[in-house]
Amino acid sequence: MSKSQGTWNKKEIEKKKQQKKKDKEQRKEERKSNSKDGSNLDDMMAYVDENGNISSTPPDPSKKKTIIEGDIQIAIPKHSDTPTDIIRKGVVTFFNESKGYGFIKDIDSQDSIFVHSNGLAEPIKENNKVTFEVQMGQKGPHAVNVKVIR
Repeated sequence: MSKSQGTWNKKEIEKKKQQKKKDKEQRKEERKSNSKDGSNLDDMMAYVDENGNISSTPPDPSKKKTIIEGDIQIAIPKHSDTPTDIIRKGVVTFFNESKGYGFIKDIDSQDSIFVHSNGLAEPIKENNKVTFEVQMGQKGPHAVNVKVIR
């Protein structure tokens, strides 16, 4: 009497499972023996030197800098090269009389400054040389007290 084919296949499948399990266990042991992770705490330590670079050596205590808390600036200081209340000179580059606005090019800084008809002391036209004062508005600087130079 011969054994059935189903029994033989079951045994072969079980042998293959056992072999895979042994191979997996062997690979696990090899990884553990060849691994350097976790072997030494000093190998895993990293330091930051005085220039902010990462290094494997601890920083030199003699190069330590002391910082006073009051010297640290958190915000950027406001930039003010010229006072806003001085009288400037410029040339009207564009002015729309129907809409009541235009632009003046400052002679000194070459900045283009907005002007509205409310800020005029007398009527102006394009290419007029004018004197004006600068005030900060909601959308930036604008010219006020604009007078034509004669």
